[in-house]
Amino acid sequence: MAKRVGVIDIGSNSLRMVVYEKTSRFAFHILHESKSSVRLSEDAYKNDGTLQEIPMQRTFDALENFTNIISSFKVRKTLCVATSALRDAPNKKVFLQKVKNKLDLKIKIINGEKESYFGAVACANLLPIQNNALSIDIGGGSSEFAIINDKNIDHNISLNLGTLRLKELFFDKNDIDGATNYIDNELSKLNHLNPSNIIGIGGTFRAISSAIMNAQSYPFEKLHAYEITTIKFEEYLEKVLCASENGLKDLHIKKSRFDIIKPGSLILQRILKKFKINKLITSGVGVRDGVYLSDLLRNSKDKLPQNYNTSVRYILDAHVDNIAYANQLNKTVKKVFDLTYAHFKIDAKYKKELAIAAKLYTSGSNMHFYSQHKHSYHLVLNALEFGFTHEQTILIATLLRYAGRKQPSISHVEKYALLLPKRETLDILNHILSISISLLSHRPRNIDFELKFLDNSLSIESKNNLYLAKDSIKKLDIPSLKIDFI
Repeated sequence: MAKRVGVIDIGSNSLRMVVYEKTSRFAFHILHESKSSVRLSEDAYKNDGTLQEIPMQRTFDALENFTNIISSFKVRKTLCVATSALRDAPNKKVFLQKVKNKLDLKIKIINGEKESYFGAVACANLLPIQNNALSIDIGGGSSEFAIINDKNIDHNISLNLGTLRLKELFFDKNDIDGATNYIDNELSKLNHLNPSNIIGIGGTFRAISSAIMNAQSYPFEKLHAYEITTIKFEEYLEKVLCASENGLKDLHIKKSRFDIIKPGSLILQRILKKFKINKLITSGVGVRDGVYLSDLLRNSKDKLPQNYNTSVRYILDAHVDNIAYANQLNKTVKKVFDLTYAHFKIDAKYKKELAIAAKLYTSGSNMHFYSQHKHSYHLVLNALEFGFTHEQTILIATLLRYAGRKQPSISHVEKYALLLPKRETLDILNHILSISISLLSHRPRNIDFELKFLDNSLSIESKNNLYLAKDSIKKLDIPSLKIDFI
């Protein structure tokens, strides 16, 4: 597969473009992303789906700019897909031919089931593992649904429910009852589904989640993998549906969505009324990412390998020079954890985050050695994009910020109190990582010591000189654990 790939997603409401760069077999990161609310379907639904001249020109102009951007990154492959707006349009051939002739860009129109599949592929691979989760992608012209179990995808369904479609057919006529009946009739096609939770992909879901995060002063500025209870989400939907234009502003809804947020909110409200759901997860990825992943993973059944994380691998590829040391620290921290977690009375589940923090410990030194901890912290906060909950990301970043130095500050713990484990657990995890870093102070070619835990004491046995390790361990203030060198 080409190292750099451009993906363009032409939706009814928005036009999106992403440039991806592959750093190793399944690892990648985003080089550039652009979005334009071209509203290709504007005034189409009141004209039997026929695309209008002005929206088509807007879309063409944006596509021209997007193709120029993609060329500037020397991309070797460009994948362009179109969804509801073009597949529904009687005059789509006129637009397709113009784009092909003038921009040398071939647009592939995908059906609703394929659109649903692409969105679900992105969620299945780039969100924390979900079981019996219903992915929902509310677009301008249609809404797509799929059931996700781990990385398996079933029941790809597309319904003629979209924000622009409902706006023009019902909301512009103030026919809210008609819109509600129309939505419920379409949703009856999902009667055979019984999901446990919901993953929201589309712009409406993200807009509501972002607004709630702002209203609640949520401590982490990351939309992807944001979780919220159904009760809180429903309460916010009701506020949006009842709000005036000024009220929408107060509810942190962006002005560009004022006229379509209510149709989208009504769809979500009726979905939540239909299913008994406890938790909702927001996805920052969607069709465009699914298109890329399906190309990247075409020989792997569209699935990343088990226990593989593309963001961890990307950080290792791009920012960790000494992979051997990263692997040694990873192995050592897991051994120390296995020996001591029962003694410290902490949950075994934290081994995963601790092990990843160990692997990424030196990532920040690639930017500036003396600021390694600070850079590792910020790098993980921003670049550990996929496959982790917010709690996991904040914990890993926190461990990197303070490991081998001091315990997390009170102000830091207070800022992220909603997402971090209790203070005692956090301090112990920091101790375990700090011990492991100290044990490798002499940077051996191979791990040259054995670890044992006897009589509440961690014993380190080696035939080699561990002077630096002993000296480093002495500087650590670790209560309730005795460390002996033999």
